[in-house]
Amino acid sequence: MSVDVVTFGCRLNAAESEVIRREAERAGLSDTVVVNTCAVTAEAVRQARQTIRALRRERPSAKIVVTGCAAQTEPHTFAAMAEADRVLGNNEKLSTEAWVRTRIDFGVADAPKTLVNDIMAVKETAPHLIEAFAGRARAFVQVQNGCDHRCTFCIIPYGRGNSRSVPMGAVVADVRRLVANGFGEVVLTGVDITSYGADLPGAPKLGALVKQILKHVPELKRLRLSSIDSIEADRDLIDSFADEARLMPHLHLSLQAGDDLILKRMKRRHLRNDAIAFCRELRRLRPDIVFGADIIAGFPTETEAMFGNSLALIEDCGLTHLHVFPFSPRPGTPAARMPQLDRAIVKERAARLRERGAQALQSHLEAEVGTTRRVLMETEVQGRTEHFTQVSLAGAGSPGAFVDVTIAGHDGRQLLAA
Repeated sequence: MSVDVVTFGCRLNAAESEVIRREAERAGLSDTVVVNTCAVTAEAVRQARQTIRALRRERPSAKIVVTGCAAQTEPHTFAAMAEADRVLGNNEKLSTEAWVRTRIDFGVADAPKTLVNDIMAVKETAPHLIEAFAGRARAFVQVQNGCDHRCTFCIIPYGRGNSRSVPMGAVVADVRRLVANGFGEVVLTGVDITSYGADLPGAPKLGALVKQILKHVPELKRLRLSSIDSIEADRDLIDSFADEARLMPHLHLSLQAGDDLILKRMKRRHLRNDAIAFCRELRRLRPDIVFGADIIAGFPTETEAMFGNSLALIEDCGLTHLHVFPFSPRPGTPAARMPQLDRAIVKERAARLRERGAQALQSHLEAEVGTTRRVLMETEVQGRTEHFTQVSLAGAGSPGAFVDVTIAGHDGRQLLAA
């Protein structure tokens, strides 16, 4: 049997899982399951552990390798699991040598179970030159990794290291290769992609990279961005939404809260009005743009009035696709040492955010009825519009194909094509 990869978390993890599969197979591993974990919440770690136990029951003879952000930040947790055969760090999971060493160690009775080095010592991010993405309609290109910021709630910098960028020429070449292999849509991914280029000669910004990709890969049909930090968006990037039809009118924003005092306690670098002004400016330049956002419910010290400001941000920014996170204290972060809210309050506020988000999505879906959209098929019966809104179609095409459809209705969660 070949190498299977179970992926948790972000689009960057999805891109890296392709590298993991390739490198593990090149190293000669077989009958192996790799669990590529996420550490963004305690729940994500719990789900990873639960999955590892289930995999051991389902495949008792397979080797199970645990890697990803949770493996990097708490390797001891997974090394203590009898179901796990190997724990690899976030840098090691992309290394041919680490996978060869893993294969060799599997044949040695007293070999160390853990191979996790200091992620902060990693200074460069190389292009992974992925040729294809198994079972996916769109391709993900990593342009950046790590984060130089230290938001008080976030463990991810300790799993990913400091910010480092892939050289612009390598990114363009990677996009060109993927388009030649049949991908019509490419998504630029990273941990903090709006910090792109600060460590490269000349310090190019994300907007310059976007323009170079669209200029030098004219055959690319769609370019999409993963989550961005709006306060870091440069002028070239903002203008690209007005000037470049192939840059999709959809942005997912790392907002986290809508109250200024909570934002300061989170150690974010924007205030409430910054987020509102950004959305207003982008909507002026690209009237049909759709925004998603991450918002945390129940951050330590959050009062009902502070939470109300986050709730109101959905309407004030015109958000459509909401990712709600009940605050989860991560050991080792400053927020974990702050006065915590009762868990019942946190869950109740998260439920209210999700309800308001569902109402916003409903409004968006209703506004789409009667429009004509170009849909990228993800399966034979489902796809995504330019705005990343899910559409249900009746056998309209094969995965990866583009189909023009008229939106006839919706079911409250997705659009329905005529």
